[in-house]
Formats: sequence, structure tokens, C-alpha cells
Amino acid sequence: MSKILPLVISPDPLLKEISLPVEKFDNELKTLVDDMFLTMYANDGIGLAGVQVGVLKRVLVMDLDYEEDEQEKFKHSHAGNHHNCHHVFVKNTNPLCFINPQIIDSSDDKTEFKEGCLSFPQARAEVIRPMKVKVKYFDLTGKEKLEEMEGLMAICIQHEIDHLNGITFVDRISKLKREMILRKMKKLNR
Repeated sequence: MSKILPLVISPDPLLKEISLPVEKFDNELKTLVDDMFLTMYANDGIGLAGVQVGVLKRVLVMDLDYEEDEQEKFKHSHAGNHHNCHHVFVKNTNPLCFINPQIIDSSDDKTEFKEGCLSFPQARAEVIRPMKVKVKYFDLTGKEKLEEMEGLMAICIQHEIDHLNGITFVDRISKLKREMILRKMKKLNR
């Protein structure tokens, strides 16, 4: 049974650590990925890196177009055997998992997008990134893949790979905006 993992929230120094490559494609990895998806959905995120749940492994999950299933939420009750549910009701899911992802090429064309982050609750900022990227990664079975991405998918994978390298989206914005967000995070964590 999957479980919701606690999120690592800024200014936690763990977010500055570099994640280590995954070497074993086993049940432990599959469980981590399942838990990461549940955690991401429970927190209304579209991407999540291992470090954001306290695991310094080069693992990330994404799902850009799932929806909350209001019908299931409405019908939900704890009658019967539902004590293991986590009140996470999503549909139209397209869960994507990337193990040891690397950006091997990126476009010269840039795009600007107002990014948020589960490790920075309530904070958003415009970030400029390459519009297209080519990513090499492994799937859960250990099979190597190569994929070209653009649009929101390219933005999201760059944001999450940054996490694996100890970089957060606030490291990619002006010093003034970064200091404002970091002050806000310190207040939230009091």
C-alpha cells in the first residue's frame, strides 16, 4: 500500500544536496516511486524529485494533466474497509517516472513560465528556461530511453532535474526576488 511521504520544505539544507544515481531497479525503487506519485497527487503537484521527500536518489515523477475526481471525493465514505485510503482521488492520470535523468541537449530558444514548487509552498516566480530539451533516462525496469520534450513537460523536467542537482527554482531568479521568497519560507516555517 502506497503512503504519502512528508515533503522537505525550504529552507531545509537537504534541498541543496546532490542526489546519487540509482543502481538497483528493485521493489524498493518501485515502492519509492509509488509513494512519490501518491505524495505528488496529494499535494496537487505536477512533478516531484526524490530529494523533496528526503531521498537523495536520482528519481523523479511527473504527471502534467491529471484531474481531481470530484465524483469519487463526493461519494467517499469510511464505511467498509477504506481505512488505508489517503483521500487522494485523481483521474486521467499519465504518471511518468524518470530514473537517473540527464538533459543531453537543449534548445537555444527560451521560454518564461511562472513556476511553483511543493518545497516552496505559496511561492511562485517567473523562470526562464530552454523551450525544448532532449532527455536520456531509465524507466522503472532499467531500460534506457531517450525523449525530446517541449512546453510544460520540458519546463517541469528541467525543474525536477535541477532538484536532483541541488538547485531550486529560486536559484534561477533575481537575487531580490529570491531573498523575498526565502524570507517568506522562513516565516512559514516558524
